[in-house]
Amino acid sequence: MRRQPYVCGLDAAVDVIDGKWKVLIIWALNHQRCRFGELRRLVPGVSEKVLAQQLRELEADGIVHRESYDVVPPKVEYSLTELGDELNTALGPLGAWGKRRMAVLEEAGQG
Repeated sequence: MRRQPYVCGLDAAVDVIDGKWKVLIIWALNHQRCRFGELRRLVPGVSEKVLAQQLRELEADGIVHRESYDVVPPKVEYSLTELGDELNTALGPLGAWGKRRMAVLEEAGQG
């Protein structure tokens, strides 16, 4: 939570998912725990630096849980919190709208 006071609920939600990668990270963590390398493969095009930064921000916002295991080599897993699951559910209709938009663009020869 970085920018307050918020004007409305959408303003508060967009503050959490702002940027290109966060919604893709949330999608990748849908109902599964992932290690950092797995997330990099599931979110193609994201750099290690940006992925680490986005994960830290999502953790600070209470969307992602980071579990660190005391083993050698070090093991860290990421998962969605309950709040993260709720956000992922809320993003579902937006994803469905995006699929419809992709189909319209494809039919128009733009996809």
